[in-house]
Amino acid sequence: MRIYYDTEFIEDGETIDLISIGMIREDGSTYYAVTGDGGTICRAWEHPWLSENVIPSLPVKRGPGAWWVWDKAHPDFGYVKPREDIAGEVRDFILRYPDPELWADYCAYDHVVLSQLWGCMIDHPEGVPMFTNDLRQAVALAGNPALPSLPGVTEHNALDDAREVRYRHQWLVRKRLGQPS
Repeated sequence: MRIYYDTEFIEDGETIDLISIGMIREDGSTYYAVTGDGGTICRAWEHPWLSENVIPSLPVKRGPGAWWVWDKAHPDFGYVKPREDIAGEVRDFILRYPDPELWADYCAYDHVVLSQLWGCMIDHPEGVPMFTNDLRQAVALAGNPALPSLPGVTEHNALDDAREVRYRHQWLVRKRLGQPS
């Protein structure tokens, strides 16, 4: 079962910390979570690119006398979870079916963020793939065709980005098989 995913994260050249993760399986089932780690969200809020591109899709807002507060009225507020809960739920989502296959776009950092949910490499759950297939590499091997965009997605929302990875991979497979796009 293919699982397409995307992460939003903050990195400083030494560490990579999860902000949010979105996953969609071939069967259409989805998983989405936002880290409840206030320190990570605070650092993301203060980061110019993340503040402009990622923060707007998260359930946070400017609060009175504070940099930010959780926005309990935001439709995604229910997805805010402790990192430990996210780790267990992601493991269960991936292992729901035998032989999972992970896919992401420009997957190097995504795979590191995913793997670090469980700590060190030796803590990686049995059955969870030790690598992620890279959509970008598949595109290069197919001659670099221009990829279509999935209409109606919010860019840099991890779940919407995962949906777009799925859409683009399925388009690429159909193209390779000579089927209508």
